[in-house]
Amino acid sequence: MKNARNLFERRKRRVRFAIRQKAAGRPRLSVHRSNAHIYVQIIDDLAGKTLACASSAETVLGGKGSNADAAAIVGKAIAERAVSVGVKTVVFDRGGYLFHGRVKALADAAREGGLDF
Repeated sequence: MKNARNLFERRKRRVRFAIRQKAAGRPRLSVHRSNAHIYVQIIDDLAGKTLACASSAETVLGGKGSNADAAAIVGKAIAERAVSVGVKTVVFDRGGYLFHGRVKALADAAREGGLDF
């Protein structure tokens, strides 16, 4: 029987493969969740550079920890930072995480902040 980590890695590979098929040169909005915080970055895969990043661990964003409210704050922050860099459209990379709870709150806040995905 497969353990949870193997299943997570399979989901992550499947999601990344689909993103590569649909990206068409757009930057990737990558999400990482931990028990303590939520991290997000906008990555230009063609250039191999991170364009913008935000996390709930930043004291500027309040350092609230890891709940849906903190994820929404991080989503708004990444949207502001992306627009200031000149990025309007991205491809959402949820990794192996389900689109529910903190990940969904982050995505909704980023959309409200001006990102299109």
